[in-house]
Amino acid sequence: MICNMKTIIKEAANSNYIVPGFNVFGYEDAIAVVRAAEELNKPSLLMINKLAADYMPIEYWGKLLRAIAEDAKVPISVHLDHCKNFDLIIRAIKSGFSSVMYDGSQLPIEENIKRTKEITKVAKVFDVSVEGEIGSVPYADIPGHAKDLLTKVDDAVRFTTETNVDWVAVAVGQVHRLQHTKSEINFDILKEIQNNISKPIVIHGGSGIKETDLIKMTKYKVGKINVGTSLRMAFGEELKHQVIKNPEEFDRIKLFSEPSKAVIEVTKKMFNILDSNN
Repeated sequence: MICNMKTIIKEAANSNYIVPGFNVFGYEDAIAVVRAAEELNKPSLLMINKLAADYMPIEYWGKLLRAIAEDAKVPISVHLDHCKNFDLIIRAIKSGFSSVMYDGSQLPIEENIKRTKEITKVAKVFDVSVEGEIGSVPYADIPGHAKDLLTKVDDAVRFTTETNVDWVAVAVGQVHRLQHTKSEINFDILKEIQNNISKPIVIHGGSGIKETDLIKMTKYKVGKINVGTSLRMAFGEELKHQVIKNPEEFDRIKLFSEPSKAVIEVTKKMFNILDSNN
């Protein structure tokens, strides 16, 4: 069932679980995420980022992912992640996305607030949830693509108050796209932020956070965690294995079967880690 996740993520932030959002790049990993969510009876978000939006028109993504979400037996949101383009966000809203993220994290705070407010005003008319970001999470594989800037508590308070976003992404030491190392989370800053704002907190770079820290975050007012790299690694590694194992096979449907199962297992593991009620 399609859902904008506003209420569910707010409930999660005040409970002992976190809703995972998974960045997907096609039908195979998207349906794998939903199958895992259905098996465990968990809500989730199917998210696409700039790479996916550049690869295929946002209108196609909207039709594909919304159809998958509508048929799901659990609440699923279709979410546009890390978008800096106003027109693309409007196209996503018109294409059926149930939540969007405007990423103004590289701008001065005044400009970030101004542009995020504009997005929020439009999105609310269509009952679309909005995520904003204050502070900046760097990328492990793209040096200089984003600042490494921990979120300041005063900025978080001002940002959430003035923009009226539904969720706020913060930087507390995590890093996007970490593959083999883990980031060090500053829980002191995270605690100070949660004690001073009323909005659910979003953590990006979930694949690069230690399992023990993810579990610890379930005790904080974190409502959503983004996961992408671990899914791509699971799919890619198993696909390489299948190609080597079956050098004569050319049918992509057969070659994608085991990688899709690998994504299901990684997704189920993340669901269980983020639910301390387990």
